[in-house]
Amino acid sequence: MLMPTVFGSNFVDDVFDDFFGSSFVPSPHVSATSSMKADITETDKGYRIDMDLPGYAKEDVQAELKDGYMTITAEHNTQNEEKNTDGKVIRRERFQGVCRRSFYVGDAVTEKDIKAKFKDGVLTLEVPKKEKEPEVETKKYIAIEG
Repeated sequence: MLMPTVFGSNFVDDVFDDFFGSSFVPSPHVSATSSMKADITETDKGYRIDMDLPGYAKEDVQAELKDGYMTITAEHNTQNEEKNTDGKVIRRERFQGVCRRSFYVGDAVTEKDIKAKFKDGVLTLEVPKKEKEPEVETKKYIAIEG
């Protein structure tokens, strides 16, 4: 049965998701935060981010640092095809998905400072605490002739 949508999502599914939790009624609208769950832990030297990326391989994951923001992108493409005994296609399924999540790490942190490891579907990032060093004020004199 077709249900009216509100701003691109099914209103009934949204109500059931809020009441029973998103695992009860699957919704076609998945946000990056729900598919890229992250645990952030503060340590003495910085922060540790453990991000769940089930179903992704290391080659599917990319981390980028730009303007003080670290952006994690996970992209996955699969294609399954089944044929009957005559060689005719009876089913073909494709999936393409991209998830992206950003964290502000500060302007003083460089890509060399961040340590990343991917194991068993979990991306672990070690981000140091770094304060931008204040610029030392240098006096610049103007030569006076005469």
